[in-house]
Amino acid sequence: MFDRLLPKKLEFFDLFSRHAALTVEGAQLLQALLSDLTHVEEQAKRIKAVESDADRIAHQTLEMLHRSFITPIDRGDIHRIVSRIDDILDYIEAASQRLWLYEIKEVTPEAKEMARVLVLSSEAVKQTVDALHNMKNPDLIRTSCIEINRLENECDTLLRLATARLFKEERDPVMIIKWKEIYENIEDATDRCEDVANVIEGVVLENA
Repeated sequence: MFDRLLPKKLEFFDLFSRHAALTVEGAQLLQALLSDLTHVEEQAKRIKAVESDADRIAHQTLEMLHRSFITPIDRGDIHRIVSRIDDILDYIEAASQRLWLYEIKEVTPEAKEMARVLVLSSEAVKQTVDALHNMKNPDLIRTSCIEINRLENECDTLLRLATARLFKEERDPVMIIKWKEIYENIEDATDRCEDVANVIEGVVLENA
């Protein structure tokens, strides 16, 4: 039934997928940066370039939205999906910039673990967005959304543990501020992954 009613303006889904793919790339680059601080400035600039590419896709999507009379899903949902995907990369880029500009010399194990979770979450977002294209497999979408929610909870727990250890063991108040910001940016990125999942889950329920 839904396939017969679906308008033909499906370019939105292709743009979602391209946008989500850049999010995965950005998360992987952040994970690589946290694994090796040898060339922080260069790596941070690479992430900035990916974020800029994502911004262009976001603008392209929103321009198409303004020009389109009929859309394949609710206009508000399209705006929310593209905005939340864009937010993921914004927070990834913010974390990488702080690692560079704050001249971080040694990475904590918690930061590496949070980055690992973020990569998994961004990959799950990409899988969810790809499945949105025809909605023929709503169970796959729901399963991916549940996994994204689980990963967000895991990263939230890591944030609390990392912050607690930071206040307990770090004696330099400036370093506490630096790492607290970095941790929160990574966790905020996983929050936005969950936001994307929540919007898409709602879309599936509306069109079930």
